[in-house]
Amino acid sequence: MLTFDKTKELRVIAKKVLREFWEKHNDCEQQLKAWFQEASKAEWKNPNEIKTEFPSASIIGNDRIVFNIKGNSYRLIIKINFDYQMIWIRFIGTHPEYDKVNAKTI
Repeated sequence: MLTFDKTKELRVIAKKVLREFWEKHNDCEQQLKAWFQEASKAEWKNPNEIKTEFPSASIIGNDRIVFNIKGNSYRLIIKINFDYQMIWIRFIGTHPEYDKVNAKTI
């Protein structure tokens, strides 16, 4: 039987997506690295804890959260499972690219 330690740090899947994005958009590299470090060390138990740390984050339902990166020039959508402490990068893109996706289902 698998058991999960609910007190461990969040696991972010996959940093490679962020790295590939900042290689194309190097003006957001430091912000994405900082977000990754903070998220990887976090022990968020619910969306309110995320909002405490990232007040501009949008909780949009279906376990999705949108983060503004570099003054809202870029948008990062994650899917989070609080029970298993897992984050999946679902989308990273410019604001116009974000406007073309359904953030609740991506």
